[in-house]
Amino acid sequence: MVKLIWATRGRSWGFRFLLNGGYPDPLSAYESVFAGTEGEPEVCRRVGGRVALRFPDPLNRNDAAGRVIPHEFVVWGPLANDIRTVNDGIQRVWPLVADIYARVWDGSLPTADLVQSAVDNALDAAVALDTSDNVSRSAAGDRWSGRNGGGLGHAQ
Repeated sequence: MVKLIWATRGRSWGFRFLLNGGYPDPLSAYESVFAGTEGEPEVCRRVGGRVALRFPDPLNRNDAAGRVIPHEFVVWGPLANDIRTVNDGIQRVWPLVADIYARVWDGSLPTADLVQSAVDNALDAAVALDTSDNVSRSAAGDRWSGRNGGGLGHAQ
């Protein structure tokens, strides 16, 4: 399981934790790394072994009130080691959640199990691409987009 807490909102649903990082209540872990960053549209801050990462929606999606949707992550474990800037975070974390968010942002609030499964599948696909010499770039593109049936949220 990828070690992430993810808080965001959708077009019609309010700010929620879509990933809880395994915590029954992720609020205290979230608050401990984001403390003092209120009002900052972009954040990349290391607190111990965790990274607070905030950035506006990469596709400039807005909620029903017209506000740009922020994405806020608490990242730890091996993934956190590669994040030193907001841009690093967008490159490393956003691909794990982009497809599932595209499917749910304009609809009803997704279940935590659906989101976690999709992120785990994306991480598995990314690891397989990084470690396999037998996967071509076109096959990788098919895998990420789901054209081969291996898209996010589908059992492999």
